[in-house]
Amino acid sequence: MTSTPPPAGAFVVPPIPRLPSTASSRNRVSIGSSFSFGPQPIISSFSAADMSGSGRPLALDPNRSMLPSSPKSSLRRYRRAKESIGRHPLANDSMDVFQDTEMESDNDDGEWGMIDRMRLWRHDALMQHLYETAAFWGDKILSWTNDANDAFWLAQTYFMTHQYARAERLLTRPFPAMTPKVQSAPLNGLEHRLVDDLQMGSLTADTKGKGKEGHFDTSIMPQLPMGDAGMMQIPEELQDSVSRLVDMSVACRYLAAQCQVRQGNWTDATEMLGEANPFRHSARSGPAVPNVDGGIKVEASMCHLRGILMLKLNRGDQAKLCFMEALTLDVKCYDAFDQLVSGEMMTPDEEWEFIQGLAYREQTQDDADFVQLIYTSQLRKYKHAEEHALTRRRLVEEFGLSDNPDVLFSFADALYAQFRWADCYTITTRILGLVSIHDPTMPLHIACMYHLNHLHSKLFILAHELVEREPENPISWYAVGVWYLASGKWPQARQYFSKTSLMDPRFGPAWIAFAHTFAMEGEHDHAVTAYSTCARMFTGSHLPLLFVGMEQIMLSNHLLADEALNAAYAACDGDPLLINELGVMAFTHGDYQRAADLFKRSLELAQVTQSSQMSWTTTYLNLGTCYRKLRNYEMAKTNYQHVLEIEPQHPQGLGYLAMVYHLLGEIDKAIIKYHEALSIDPINGHLIELLNLALESDLCCGSLEKVYPGGEEAFRAMMVSLKTKVLDASKKPKVDKPGADVAMSVG
Repeated sequence: MTSTPPPAGAFVVPPIPRLPSTASSRNRVSIGSSFSFGPQPIISSFSAADMSGSGRPLALDPNRSMLPSSPKSSLRRYRRAKESIGRHPLANDSMDVFQDTEMESDNDDGEWGMIDRMRLWRHDALMQHLYETAAFWGDKILSWTNDANDAFWLAQTYFMTHQYARAERLLTRPFPAMTPKVQSAPLNGLEHRLVDDLQMGSLTADTKGKGKEGHFDTSIMPQLPMGDAGMMQIPEELQDSVSRLVDMSVACRYLAAQCQVRQGNWTDATEMLGEANPFRHSARSGPAVPNVDGGIKVEASMCHLRGILMLKLNRGDQAKLCFMEALTLDVKCYDAFDQLVSGEMMTPDEEWEFIQGLAYREQTQDDADFVQLIYTSQLRKYKHAEEHALTRRRLVEEFGLSDNPDVLFSFADALYAQFRWADCYTITTRILGLVSIHDPTMPLHIACMYHLNHLHSKLFILAHELVEREPENPISWYAVGVWYLASGKWPQARQYFSKTSLMDPRFGPAWIAFAHTFAMEGEHDHAVTAYSTCARMFTGSHLPLLFVGMEQIMLSNHLLADEALNAAYAACDGDPLLINELGVMAFTHGDYQRAADLFKRSLELAQVTQSSQMSWTTTYLNLGTCYRKLRNYEMAKTNYQHVLEIEPQHPQGLGYLAMVYHLLGEIDKAIIKYHEALSIDPINGHLIELLNLALESDLCCGSLEKVYPGGEEAFRAMMVSLKTKVLDASKKPKVDKPGADVAMSVG
């Protein structure tokens, strides 16, 4: 499937107020007169540097990823050593997260000094998940160099060890903004850089020569104060020479915001990132601007994080726009795609148009087809059945992903949407055989085990295993709740679904199942409340509104049921189950022809998706009943017979078919079907009454051949003989005998 041009309703990044002009902004190396952590200083610095023509400041470029960042680099230009056998691969990397321009590079050769070696230790410890080791050596490096790049990597280490407050403090403290001019003297692999008139020096690696043993000079000026109070204590003469890391690098600002999010400081994180994308109006921002190094734009990552913040602040509409903007800026940002799709923030039509209209060719020219196909395969399957089938076939045949869990999940999701539980379970079992836990697959796998009665025992075992292996995973407790739901223990199921939603408020299946427990228990009012809460949280899903409508039908609130079902239809007009419920409401209102049309459309949609016929017996019954009300008995009989072809022991199908035979005057067939229905449902009072009516009708209105042996002639002969006997008896004297009145009445 090739990428398609953006549709007419493609997503457009909304405008935001213009930021202040750079003419009135201080230099980026200044802390500024305000102590706000807003993004305005970094935006002003980027714009000013871009207009100066001196080269793009890569540390401030939002289109840059973190790929060029190396743990052994610092602010100054470090020499690239010659590649040689036996040297560590990182020895050949000198890229810098704070590199000022694209042209900045070094070609000098030399050996490593102590600080460079320790930077290698730090990075190797990170790769081996020895975070305390990385933090230990990184702290010593920063004490020697007071280097912003070393501070960034130490903050990364703190973040990986969940020391978020410590990382945030490091990223928001002031650092020297420019490398001072120094004189150097070799000192056993280190050079003591004598500071300039500001007396702000650091120790860096000397990669040339071998110095003799010596000692460090302890007369260096102490480090600048940390935290807000420390910033206020900075002497005025240093204001133009220091800056916070969050004002010097987009990557540092993003990391600082991540730390604030992890600490639950939503307001501070929003101030750090900005209420809206601050780079939106810059010349180097937008979907058509490619990433400068082939990675993922930090700007897109910041938009995604801003969307997470909006969700935390219960601002779902803004979160949706942030995720859409993140994916628009960089189609490689899968996290934003996952939030939109798995969180059901968009309707199926909106999903399809938005995903098909992304700028794949402009951003990933060589991989555009694959990215578009893999994203398309993850969309909901209510519509575009042929396109989804073609997508899956291309992923298997052209890209060799026949055994990839995500592609297999696409197959399973399509089967689940068609109510083919057994087939879906087969594929989900294969996925879980490849990977122990696949988050998108687990809800489908558990739901299939719920629908297939013979798998309830396996569901019990699976729930126990998940709780033992993954007690912190919400899906584990969701599986426990589903097992209780399958066992008919509604309060216990509700308890575990509630626990699941508390662990992950964006886990939609838990909210739906929580409401199901009320519906199955007969608490329809509570069920409506729970479904309505789910509808507010997952605005792109039509299912909560559909279930609200079904509950209102149970409560005979027909106006509210119509409102809910129509709202669900506006969100998704391709769900056969929803069309069936609309037909039920039309039947309730007495519009039998419209109801019949809706039921036929529901069955047509089910045929397109090749869904299981067993799931649609009720719709065939409904359609047959509509035809019976319209006195089209032949069509009604055809639909009821189709129900019995699918399920021969269907009691309602047998009973309704008997009614049609009764109405057509085929009393014998009606009596037979009534008896068959009562053999399955013997205490059905309606069927018993209808059977009695049929028997009476057969007795009173049936032909004499069926009522009296010998037919009409024998009956007439019997009547003549009886009349003769009565006349003979009347000629005799009257005698009071028991039974005389009975004989007369029989005659």
